[in-house]
Amino acid sequence: MEKMPYQARFDAEPLPAPVRRTAAASEWRGGLPRLAGGLVTLRELRTSDAPALYAALTSEQVARFISPPPSTVEGFERFIMWTHRQRAAGQYVCYAIVPRASDVAVGLFQVRSLEPAFGTAEWGFALAEEYWGSGVFVDGAKLMVSFAFDVLGVHRLEARAALKNGRGNGALRKLGARQEGVLRQSFLRDGRYLDQALWTILAEEWREATADWGPPIVH
Repeated sequence: MEKMPYQARFDAEPLPAPVRRTAAASEWRGGLPRLAGGLVTLRELRTSDAPALYAALTSEQVARFISPPPSTVEGFERFIMWTHRQRAAGQYVCYAIVPRASDVAVGLFQVRSLEPAFGTAEWGFALAEEYWGSGVFVDGAKLMVSFAFDVLGVHRLEARAALKNGRGNGALRKLGARQEGVLRQSFLRDGRYLDQALWTILAEEWREATADWGPPIVH
């Protein structure tokens, strides 16, 4: 999700009408459950995460293939409050990536609905450069994708990555996503339009691939 759904101007705009869901299906709208893996814990963002996220996501290497992140700590605080409002409206989920034995956010995963009730959704991620290649991404991504399918009820999960973003495309391929095509000049970054690869994972494919993993730890 290289085009970040949040923009500062959204703070003043009304939220879209929420989609009606059963109580069981919409419990996450009242607050995200904590998900624990072997290397990371995913938890809901807190406004106190703003300084850490600012440090992690505004470096040149991290920010080069995503929409410009907030440019100040205060901007990240507004972003975090926006994620809470969007989650409560049933439109969007954003998790902090926290290494085990730590409580410092070093990145985030986000999923947004592209159609009512999350039938089709788009996901994305950003992670501090010092954690690249550490296994943190794969561990957290498995938790996030499983949550999307098993809790949000996603059927088709899409991701977009600039063709020049070799690391991002490689990460999606490692998870078992399939590249369906190229979206020509679909991402504007620094005044230039970039081509993006469209990657997808279907719910049944994910469940078949992960049948032996066992459920994530939720608390």
